[in-house]
Amino acid sequence: MPDSQNLGAAGSETPVRIDVFGATHCGKVRPVNEDQFFIASLHKSMRVHQTSLDDLGAFARLSGSTAYLLVVADGLGGHRDGQLASGTAVTTIAAHLGETIGCCYSFDVDEEHAFLSQLEDAVARAHRQVLQRHAGDGGRGPATTLTMVALMWPRAYVVHVGDSRAYYLRGGRLRQLTRDQTAYEQLLDAGVVQEGPPGSPGIEDRMKNVLTSAIGFEITPSIGLVDLEPGDVLLLCTDGLVKHVPDADIAGILGECGSAEDGSRRLVDVTLERGARDNVTAIVGRFAAS
Repeated sequence: MPDSQNLGAAGSETPVRIDVFGATHCGKVRPVNEDQFFIASLHKSMRVHQTSLDDLGAFARLSGSTAYLLVVADGLGGHRDGQLASGTAVTTIAAHLGETIGCCYSFDVDEEHAFLSQLEDAVARAHRQVLQRHAGDGGRGPATTLTMVALMWPRAYVVHVGDSRAYYLRGGRLRQLTRDQTAYEQLLDAGVVQEGPPGSPGIEDRMKNVLTSAIGFEITPSIGLVDLEPGDVLLLCTDGLVKHVPDADIAGILGECGSAEDGSRRLVDVTLERGARDNVTAIVGRFAAS
């Protein structure tokens, strides 16, 4: 079911309609879908029914406070039970933030550091839970990527582990918010390899599948933020999508979609049409002025 809400942009009188939807598929090769996704809105509000006060401005910020939580996770198929790992991570993240994200309802710039710490704590808790599920088994247990956006319009906070991705589309241009945590990216940083043409074969291509950070293995969370604008489109996806659908095609689909549901389903369908060698998941968020 699509999740949508009319919100006023912080510091602005412009009303914004938020439309969010996720879709997933096991693909055409993998027998099990190890991807997981999660979309939630958290609400807290006060409606004044009657008062003798003349000025209700002090209560304006309590009249419709809403936060969104968007998560995608890709269980690592090369490890035991990646589906368990991604499910455990998403469940733990949701539970932790459901318990603590009340701080966002009094959120302001001075509290941003504390809020980001809560997001980091949620990821660390998920990491511990995945590790504990297989403590004492010996060897490396299941692991998962994780890309999460906590949205309090207009600001989106991004927490990222692994090679699932977050993008946003603005004015027809697609921008990537995350950077893959892979051996290939490390080699690029070190100057050992150079970016080749898309689809070029070689050891560099294989290194793109070697994660340097994953929940249940070793985590180095990356945290970023972006201030969204009416007309923007947000995308969270697993690597099963980007293996088959280049950025130009993603931008075209997101720019043409009439709804978040339409966009997410079209992205999955195009991936399936092109072979879908891996599980594929896409969450699309559209922010339209209303």
